[in-house]
Amino acid sequence: MIARGTLLGALVLAGAASAPAQDASPEKRTGDASAPLRAAWPEYRGPQRNGVVDGELPLHWSESSGVRWKTAIAGRGWSTPVVSGERIWLSTADDEGHHLRALEIDAASGAIRREIELFEIAEPQHRNALNSYASPSPVSDGERVVFHFGAHGTVCLDVATGERLWERTDLVCDHMEGPGSSPLLHGESLVLLFDGGDVQFATALDVRSGKTLWKRERGVDYQGISAEARKAFSTPVLIEREGRTELVASCALATMGYEPSTGAELWRVAHPGFSMSARPVYADGVLILSTGFMRPEWWAVRCGPAPATGEDDRVHWRHRRGVPTMPSPILHAGLLFFASDQGTVSCLEAVSGKEIWSERMLGPTCASPLLANGKLLFCDREGKSIVLEAGREPKILAENHLDAGCYASPVLLGSVLFLRTATDLYRVEPP
Repeated sequence: MIARGTLLGALVLAGAASAPAQDASPEKRTGDASAPLRAAWPEYRGPQRNGVVDGELPLHWSESSGVRWKTAIAGRGWSTPVVSGERIWLSTADDEGHHLRALEIDAASGAIRREIELFEIAEPQHRNALNSYASPSPVSDGERVVFHFGAHGTVCLDVATGERLWERTDLVCDHMEGPGSSPLLHGESLVLLFDGGDVQFATALDVRSGKTLWKRERGVDYQGISAEARKAFSTPVLIEREGRTELVASCALATMGYEPSTGAELWRVAHPGFSMSARPVYADGVLILSTGFMRPEWWAVRCGPAPATGEDDRVHWRHRRGVPTMPSPILHAGLLFFASDQGTVSCLEAVSGKEIWSERMLGPTCASPLLANGKLLFCDREGKSIVLEAGREPKILAENHLDAGCYASPVLLGSVLFLRTATDLYRVEPP
């Protein structure tokens, strides 16, 4: 851990055509249909965009217990599902990226209601072996659901009917390794990041019509920087600072704050790294971000413009050990919890970056964790999930195993947990 400048103040988190509905039954069901869900999961990190949610995590599940239903998901897609009412929406694609699809799944039964071909791609871009062509997660406002496949297209569907409302295929970049950045929905503004090896820009679309509201080039000096080191996969986040809402979006070598309605740049912080996927977290004026490849670091950054004179002291601390490039962290009660790409779970003091504990608990990890009622859920790519107490001691409350691992992040509504593995979608509930 490298400290720099003054320590920040107390950090406490306040926190094509539609196919007909299918009759195919889920592979497994236990018990009767559950009570209706009374909450929504609008995007991959939940209602607060940070993985923190009201609810109670189930502790124990396996292929033989705790599973209400299990539904096989054809194709390959790492997107986290979104839930609107009794509808679950998720994206999937074939391995070669020629067919990009949406699935609507009944939350009570697990039955697939609709399978909708969204785009047919003649010549998909390259993707690396770890990625999928359906990695960006959809986003929903309850009336619409937007599916984003990076340079391969963005489409908005009516939640109730599955009707295609609009699409865009003219926003492109060379992702080089496949798409990764998920969209952010703020009111009627849909924010998308395109940080490719060739071009880099942020843009906002009117979610009602798909028309461009603004487009802003990143403006980073990449002279002498290889195309590989110019790309990024970060998902933007909204913060409240000095009485106003700001849009924060990381890219290779920098993180920027924007005015959400116009895209005007308000501030930027230069940092090393590229190909970051972890979404930043924020509290009390301080943003904690992962710098990404080649050697990821956590940076705790005081948001806002750099000082007009003197040394730029906005970076309060940096931490290098066990920092992920892919999974996003959890910020809770002054502590930062995270899993490295290799599966080491760590806890830092958010005020100083001091490491409290760090232990290898998981296999290779892509999915971001979830926090509910003081309990943390981490899922790895090998089928293992752990529930931890969110505290200053590494206390494991439960360890669970499924046949395949999670690349998508978990979803919790009340005490109902949805887990998307590489092969299936599960509804998990306490006994």
